[in-house]
Amino acid sequence: MKQNTIKTIGRSDFVNMGPIKLRQPIPTQHIDMIDPFVLLHHYGPYAIDERNNPFDLGPHPHRGFEPITFLVQGEQLHRDSLGHESVVKAGDVQWTTAGRGIIHAERPTKTFVENGGTLEGIQLWLNLPAEKKMIQPNYQHVKKDEFNLVFSEDKKVSIQVIAGSLEGKNGKIATQTPVNVYMIDVEAGGKHHIKIDNEHQPVLYLLSGNVKVNDEVDLIQNKNQLIEFNQDGNQFSIEAKAESKLLFLSGKPFHEKVTTYGPYVMNTQTEIMEAMRDYQMGKMGFLPNS
Repeated sequence: MKQNTIKTIGRSDFVNMGPIKLRQPIPTQHIDMIDPFVLLHHYGPYAIDERNNPFDLGPHPHRGFEPITFLVQGEQLHRDSLGHESVVKAGDVQWTTAGRGIIHAERPTKTFVENGGTLEGIQLWLNLPAEKKMIQPNYQHVKKDEFNLVFSEDKKVSIQVIAGSLEGKNGKIATQTPVNVYMIDVEAGGKHHIKIDNEHQPVLYLLSGNVKVNDEVDLIQNKNQLIEFNQDGNQFSIEAKAESKLLFLSGKPFHEKVTTYGPYVMNTQTEIMEAMRDYQMGKMGFLPNS
């Protein structure tokens, strides 16, 4: 087994998105995208109550990619133009295939806001290849307890297999393209070697804690939090210096031109204009505001 070498080490600095302040490790000044991953937002932890609820996102469209939410803490209500309405809880994953167009809305549940609590999660934008950008939209919601888990020998490392496979365990999400997605929880002192598909572009992101990767680089919150690996091996190692949580992503790159504008990820500017027109004409469906 050969360890993947490290290509890029990235920060996860805060950016302002309207009333919301969140971390944005992809894209940055130094990282445009990591094919096929277009954007990664780490929101929260926010203290939510009736006086403070900035994370109420009304109906908005998407086309040409897959917006994915990994909820770490709290509760969110999802609604979309396909007729889905579901409560996403901590540890759950919602995987939307926007395809030709979908409108969705997200916000903390009414009960969660009334009772107060902490909201935290990751939103990932996974690109779709040109041949699949206009497929029919779809929505998947998998609950925390439904995912398969992989453990290290000492049981200090727990890996939730969300998509793809790892050590003979399969993810519960049906994917449009070859991807592996794992949420990794590590107790202090926990160590493990994690295998990588050598055709994939691998990325590791630290949500919290302090982890040494490949006995070489320390990922520490508020310092370095992201590693982009080279595609030159088939594994990497982690060793936690404190209780930690990481998200691992890998996907087969498309090597296609990408054009983005707001909530659309397409291949050309003309396709962006067509997406804007189709949304305005109601071709992406309809979702009432409440």
